[in-house]
Amino acid sequence: MTDKRATLQARLEAAVGKAQVLTAAADTAPYLTDWRGRYHGRALAIVRPGTTAEVAEVVRACRETATPLVPQGGNTGHCGGATPDDSGDAVLLSLTRLNRLRAADPANGTLTVEAGMTLAAVQDAAAAAGLYFPLSLAAEGSCTIGGNIATNAGGTAVLRFGNTRELVLGLEVVLADGRVWDGLRGLRKDNTGYDLKQLFIGAEGTLGIVTAAVLKLFAAPRTRVTALVAVADVAAAVTLLGELKQALGDRLVGFELISAFALALSRKHQPRLPDPLPGHPWYALVEAHDSAADAPLAAMVEQALGAVLEAGTATDAALAQSGEQAAHLWELRENIAEAQRAEGPNVKHDISLPVSAIPAFLAEAAGALESAFPGLRFVTFGHLGDGNLHYNLAGPESVPAESFMANAGAINRIVHDLVAAHGGSISAEHGIGQMKTDELVRYKSALEIELMQRIKSALDPTCLLNPGKVLRQGADR
Repeated sequence: MTDKRATLQARLEAAVGKAQVLTAAADTAPYLTDWRGRYHGRALAIVRPGTTAEVAEVVRACRETATPLVPQGGNTGHCGGATPDDSGDAVLLSLTRLNRLRAADPANGTLTVEAGMTLAAVQDAAAAAGLYFPLSLAAEGSCTIGGNIATNAGGTAVLRFGNTRELVLGLEVVLADGRVWDGLRGLRKDNTGYDLKQLFIGAEGTLGIVTAAVLKLFAAPRTRVTALVAVADVAAAVTLLGELKQALGDRLVGFELISAFALALSRKHQPRLPDPLPGHPWYALVEAHDSAADAPLAAMVEQALGAVLEAGTATDAALAQSGEQAAHLWELRENIAEAQRAEGPNVKHDISLPVSAIPAFLAEAAGALESAFPGLRFVTFGHLGDGNLHYNLAGPESVPAESFMANAGAINRIVHDLVAAHGGSISAEHGIGQMKTDELVRYKSALEIELMQRIKSALDPTCLLNPGKVLRQGADR
């Protein structure tokens, strides 16, 4: 071991305790591969601080020894944003031990939580306070709120409540020089200059390390209604969305688009789940909430669905008659990602478009892709209510997955060029990580890239925080 590494290890052990500095291969392995199994890295050590002060000391030690630092939450990301490179020069900072509820303030409608709390634990803490934290993801039992903040996670309730960015009132952040910015303010109005917290939300740990947050809570829903609605095509789904928004207003919380193939794939790997509306090409999974105790929500949803069926906007509908039935409908949707993983590699896209542009985009993309790669299979689903599609492509069953994946670059170019042509984004909720750094440079303007680089240089001048993520190293055009 070199003197520099020995000095660093000693400082890390002094900061967090020897037991929380992992170097044995068996101990470090779970942290060094991303959830999708696409990225594999190496690290000098996995460091597991238990307090913000310990995080700050680790950052100072890495800065003074010019050691790159890669922050990681629940390691459930999709773009390799929490996986180090294969140089073995970085320290991986796991924040899962920062998992405490610091304060609940029901009167102010806020929670103050540490970054390593799982999203499910945050939801439970909100419920214990008699309120509701609406961020919901398939990985909520494993992902951490710090990771959600770092990627500006979206999920299934963005239509009503917005992305993570809109649910955060304040942050505590360890900066690249080891200082701690205490911005843990539970204010909904604060016009005292630049809103600094917004720099760190969605920055994927490249500008600072979020260690705690003040989160916005809402009235707990007392009534929930879930329905699966069949439609003839995506244009009809867009029309259905507009009609249900008009009928239900803010009670409409979720509106998920699911293709027949995506639904069949989910059931293939979870055959115990129901098939309530077989034989239709497209489906919308609809969720409505009301916080009033005596709200006639079920009747309102039934009336709205009756109207769209009579108008021909929808072709059939199934209303969940119990909490168990509703949970099964959501399992059909949430299981799609795991089903894809079980099927083998596929080319994934996390894109957003104006809702009005989605039907045209899907038609143009299907035509271009089928012409270039005959027989490929479209696994299309996502949050139509906010314009976010998971537009994933599997190869023909007769083609080995590895051979099909060799076309990923050409497929991405077709998809992303069309997304840009329709005024969309190549990343809706999963971030950039290390997967999309080249794509970011291609689709962002030169001025946007310059401004992002200037912010990075100002906050992390030595580029030690999560290097190679979001901004390509030495990015030029």
